[in-house]
Amino acid sequence: MTYDCSILLSRLRIYRRMTILKRYILRLFISLKYITANVVDRNNGRIVATASTVEHSIKNSLECGRSCNAKAATVVGEVLAMRLKVEGLEQGQGRGIHVNVNKEVEKKGFKNRTKIWAIVNALKNNGVKVVLEDNDDDTSRPSF
Repeated sequence: MTYDCSILLSRLRIYRRMTILKRYILRLFISLKYITANVVDRNNGRIVATASTVEHSIKNSLECGRSCNAKAATVVGEVLAMRLKVEGLEQGQGRGIHVNVNKEVEKKGFKNRTKIWAIVNALKNNGVKVVLEDNDDDTSRPSF
């Protein structure tokens, strides 16, 4: 099977353009006990900022008990926002921090949607430019 080099090069250019436009993305890890939020640089795959309820400074300020709730998720979002500001990435170099909330809800389960929205709203409320993707139907968003 032979490939036309021009087709491969055009696909590579499209891929590079997509990664440049969506350079920083929010990745969430939610278990019964812990919540972790990472901002990942898609160009090199490195984590540029992270916050988690595993950290002693966050864990000691919360009363999670055996499970973490939306209040803990809000604290994680606030700490992540502060760390992004220290790194100078609260605007995502002008393009924002991208998050696909529907995909995150689908992956983490419907019961975790409140925690996901708590993190996203905490980032927004603390001055981080958050770009929501694929948010056509707003059925996963809880009404506060």
